[in-house]
Amino acid sequence: MDEIKKENNETHKIGIYLWIWGLLFVLSFFSYMVDWYQFQGMLRWSLILFFMFLKAGLIMAFFMHLFWERYTLVNVLLWPMTAIACFVILMVAEAEYTVFTRFVFFVLGS
Repeated sequence: MDEIKKENNETHKIGIYLWIWGLLFVLSFFSYMVDWYQFQGMLRWSLILFFMFLKAGLIMAFFMHLFWERYTLVNVLLWPMTAIACFVILMVAEAEYTVFTRFVFFVLGS
């Protein structure tokens, strides 16, 4: 019982938030540099998504306090989001297949 009281009354030092805030600025700077140096193709989108997921993960972990939450609460939030991301990837693959088959049937088939 004392552990629960201690956990609820524990406050976090401002220094960790300032470090994360600074790291978010650095990651945003690198994301901006992807556009500045005009990367193209898969490298561009891979870097943009990589920086985006890093920033989202830091925001969720520290500013939404998931880093200090119980494991079950983290699982309740992260597994559904992971499943949604997998379904989006599957839908993108299905959309590319559909566009390809329509191109073959309507454009090349006639």
